[in-house]
Amino acid sequence: MTEEKQKQLGKTLWAIADQLRGAMDADDFRDYMLSFLFLRYLSDNYEAAAKKVLGSDYPTVDADSRLVPLAVWYAANQADVPAFEKQMRRKVHYVIQPAHLWNSIANLARTQDEYLLHTLQDGFKYIETESFESTFQGLFSEIDLTSNKLGKGYIARNAKLCAIIQKIAEGLASFSTDVDTLGDAYEYLIGQFAAGSGKKAGEFYTPQQVSDVLSAIVTLDSQEPKTGVKPRLDSVMDFACGSGSLLMNVRRRLQKAGGTIGRIYGQEKNVTTYNLARMNMLLHGVKDTEFEIFHGDTLANEWDKLRELNPAKQPKFDAIVANPPFSLRWEPGEATADDVRFKSHGLAPKSAADFAFLLHGFHFLKEEGVMAIILPHGVLFRGGAEERIRAKLLKDGHIDTIIGLPSNLFYSTGIPVCILVLKKCKKPDDVLFINAAEHFVKGKRQNQLTDEHIAKIIKTYQFREEEARYSRRVEMAEIEKNDFNLNISRYISTAVGEAEIDLCAIHADLTRIETEIDSAKRRHNDFLRELGLPALP
Repeated sequence: MTEEKQKQLGKTLWAIADQLRGAMDADDFRDYMLSFLFLRYLSDNYEAAAKKVLGSDYPTVDADSRLVPLAVWYAANQADVPAFEKQMRRKVHYVIQPAHLWNSIANLARTQDEYLLHTLQDGFKYIETESFESTFQGLFSEIDLTSNKLGKGYIARNAKLCAIIQKIAEGLASFSTDVDTLGDAYEYLIGQFAAGSGKKAGEFYTPQQVSDVLSAIVTLDSQEPKTGVKPRLDSVMDFACGSGSLLMNVRRRLQKAGGTIGRIYGQEKNVTTYNLARMNMLLHGVKDTEFEIFHGDTLANEWDKLRELNPAKQPKFDAIVANPPFSLRWEPGEATADDVRFKSHGLAPKSAADFAFLLHGFHFLKEEGVMAIILPHGVLFRGGAEERIRAKLLKDGHIDTIIGLPSNLFYSTGIPVCILVLKKCKKPDDVLFINAAEHFVKGKRQNQLTDEHIAKIIKTYQFREEEARYSRRVEMAEIEKNDFNLNISRYISTAVGEAEIDLCAIHADLTRIETEIDSAKRRHNDFLRELGLPALP
């Protein structure tokens, strides 16, 4: 499917969402819409695999039949079902009952079946608890099919669901629905819902253009970026992963360059967003054995995997990306100062957890890994505890690059942000500053980075290029002289120099003007004399 067709599909689905949600809050309707799209993907993928497994035994049904082919096969081959499902678990890693397949649900919606709601409930429960070998408990926990937001009483809710599902089925009918297409449509809808969610959007969505910059940085060779994209990342981590779009972008960019990712890790505190992330992974064809998303508080380090005390067993990641909540208030406990993540650098202030997030991620970075994190500009220059942390990171040679981005790029805030690139081992002794804050296209709601803007940032980082008013490599001696203040304007002047004055050209212009004035005056005086009037002096 072409990019234009993908956009068209996204717009079609968004129009359906906008039309059908009625008075329902956009965030609530988002969960229904995306869950149905997810069910469509699981079903299409499962039926395609089943058709290959069964071969000539795969039944054909009439177009107007209410039964899907697998339902017909299950009814005629009850004794063979366990063996078939065992084989399907090996092939696609999950099982869906025929009654719960999207086409079965869509048929119920088309005929306004009174049992659609009950069937959906059973289907969601089965997928959560039995479909996958690994548990997906709570995957649809935020989808309340008994909510009054859908309607008052069972009949009204059932009718509403019939209308929503029928419209989605009709909207998808004329489009190819391969894994990439549905995955892209899913992310398009997330972006559209984010655009209408204001501050809430920051909880689950990193704008694609910013995501492109981060994913490009961490997929380049960490020690020699100029050599290009790494052929493989054994592991990539986002400890504030939201809907997982940033992780998906890293995977997409690496695959496009012919590379591979061993395993994807994410952590998310918000349960709704955590479920979006798990769906997003599966919708993009990432097998349940290839990723791990944990629901829990990053700062409290609730993930047992990351609490491993044995250094030999403690997980470390090749690449870490993150867009954590900006300047979040946090409450470190008495023992937090001795936490292995913060012990060497100190605690971030309670008023702003920015450096706490940074240090958390940095602790789990491999020696030759790279980390790219989005933070507010305040981390570059604020004093107190943050200054001490910043100084320690700089003295140890861990801050590689600082990229200043334009304001108003995010749905959740209009403030300008920066990207910090950190490495435990880096070759250059200097820090690269990139001032991209003035390079954008102004939009109605959000400013935009064009492909050219993004390419310029990436190229400057990759080749460590210097350009007047845009980028500069700064030695540590100069940074130390500035008390480890990393405010970009201290190192890159954005002032436009005054144009040089060509005195010879100006003199010639003035001479020419004087001559023209004299000539005009003579002509004017000739007219005055003809009229018998006194001439001008």
